[in-house]
This record gives sequence, C-alpha cells and structure tokens, in this order.
Amino acid sequence: MKTVALIPARYAATRFPGKLMAILGNKSVIRHTYDAVYNTQLFKDVIVVTDSDIIFDEIVMNGGKALMSNQEYESGTDRIAEAAAQLDADIIVNVQGDTPFAKKEPLAKLLNVFEQDKNTQVASLMQLLIDPQYIADSNYVKVAVDKRFNALFFSRSIIPYPRNNNITIPYYEHIGVYAFRKKALLNFTQWAVTPLENAEKIECLRYLENGVSIKMILTEYMGVEIDTPEDLVKAARLL
Repeated sequence: MKTVALIPARYAATRFPGKLMAILGNKSVIRHTYDAVYNTQLFKDVIVVTDSDIIFDEIVMNGGKALMSNQEYESGTDRIAEAAAQLDADIIVNVQGDTPFAKKEPLAKLLNVFEQDKNTQVASLMQLLIDPQYIADSNYVKVAVDKRFNALFFSRSIIPYPRNNNITIPYYEHIGVYAFRKKALLNFTQWAVTPLENAEKIECLRYLENGVSIKMILTEYMGVEIDTPEDLVKAARLL
C-alpha cells in the first residue's frame, strides 16, 4: 500500500491561538509533530497542509514539505482531503498538528488494520483515560466502542455515564490520529456537517452519522495533545 501522512495545521485556534508555533523545548509544536511523523519512516511522504504562511515557512525553511490550502475549512479532515485528491496514495493518515509525541508503533498498528481487513475504510487511535479530572474535562474527547472495537460514539461528555458504580468502567480518550482509504476520505467532503458533529464539534461523528464504521485501535500513552496553554506546560515536562 502507498501510504502518505498529511498534517493539517491551522494557525488560528479558539482555545489557544497560534499554538502550533508555540515553542516546545527548542522548536515549534508543528515541527515536533512533523519530525516525529517523518522519523517513523512509515510513509511514502509526510506533508503539512496549512492555511498559514507562517506555518508553511516554518516547515519548508527547515527542510520539510508543506502545501497551502486553497480555502478556509471548518475541519482538518476537509483540509487534508483537498491535498489528498491530488496524491497517488492508497491510505491517507491524518496526524493532527498538535500531536508532537506521535510514535511509530501506534501508527504502524493503525496502518496494519487496512492490511488485515480490506473492508476497513476509516480507523483511529484511542488510549485509556484514568484520571477522573481528565475524564470529566470536555477538552478530552471520549469514545465508546463495541466488542470489536468499532466506535459507537464520540463525546466531550463522560461516556459511558457511570450509573452503575459497582463495576469497573474503562474510559477511552480519542487520539486525534485517523487513517482513511483515499475514497473514504474524499467522500467525507461530499457530506454536509451532521447534527451530532455540529453539536459536539467532533468531525469524525460525520462518518458515524453517515453509516461508516470507524475501527478503533487501543494504544499505549501517546503523550500530550496541545489544545490549551496548560497542555503546553504538561508537554514541556514530558519532553
């Protein structure tokens, strides 16, 4: 399979404007993400797709590859679909630009799903969420899955709700890394924003609301996603 990693990178961000250019250690968040994905050596190509001259220059001037979006997009998936349409690739992996600790093993597991099951169209990553503070935090997207690890629902609320507190309930955090067969990615752009997606502001709900399954891969700790200034502090400690 020809695999390409695309990194959507929007400069504006509601909770943390300019977060991808924030300095983490000795370089920007977006460069950490690009370098981490490139260094896995899993992909035919790694490309940042951005609406920002600042981010474009940051990547290209440091030896990486970047493309400018032709228009504004509501979601990162829409942004990378524009670039993917022009690429010779079977599988497109979307690694969010605020994921500076991306690792090889989880990404390899994600790609392996498409080799094992030709019916899989979309897959994503999740990790166990243990700290009650984070389980209750709406910045942490939770996912509930069936027995075969297909996503049932994604939410910023606590799912499942612990009505029965006499049992151990596993909570899973959705990690913002997706893989798509190229056609499944392009299909996403043909659908209007769906009601649940619009309510939760979680773009992958568009797939579930259009009847497309998302296979979830349980992985070990993938570090910190940079959504808030507090996350940057946590990431600096982890680094």
